[in-house]
Amino acid sequence: MIEENATVISIHLAANNTADDIVGNKITVESEIKSSCSGCKQVDNCGSGQVAKAFPQAKLSLDLYTDLPVKIGDTVVIGLSDKHLLLSAWQVYLWPLLGLAIASVLGQWFVENEIFSHELIAIAFGILGGYLGFCLARHQQKRGKYCDLLIPRILRITSSSINIVEIAE
Repeated sequence: MIEENATVISIHLAANNTADDIVGNKITVESEIKSSCSGCKQVDNCGSGQVAKAFPQAKLSLDLYTDLPVKIGDTVVIGLSDKHLLLSAWQVYLWPLLGLAIASVLGQWFVENEIFSHELIAIAFGILGGYLGFCLARHQQKRGKYCDLLIPRILRITSSSINIVEIAE
């Protein structure tokens, strides 16, 4: 499971809920997109680390549904199944590549057996195979079964904000 901390920034109450009963609602969470050059011990001595510190960190907002009783300001852990992410990456990268390779081998076989008269037709056949692999990958990614599996889920609440009512001297 790939996990990331996020902060709840808004809660959209369902029609039958009140402000005291915040369960089963659509919430918006915000998370900082981390630079790859921020966790190393050499960040102060590295040119890439200095460049990464110069630019502001981008934030990502997601609208999610949850049954957990969250409040605005809570820190939650959102998660995405690494199995489903790898399956999706496999489809996106390998279907076009397999289509290109299989169609290219088939196109070359057609040229060698004099079914195609010119190698340009075999090359076009290979490109068509890659495009058909791309179309297959796009079709599989748009199916509802895979779309639902790639939606991040709220796993748990890690902390709540503390409301300060009065500061006394």
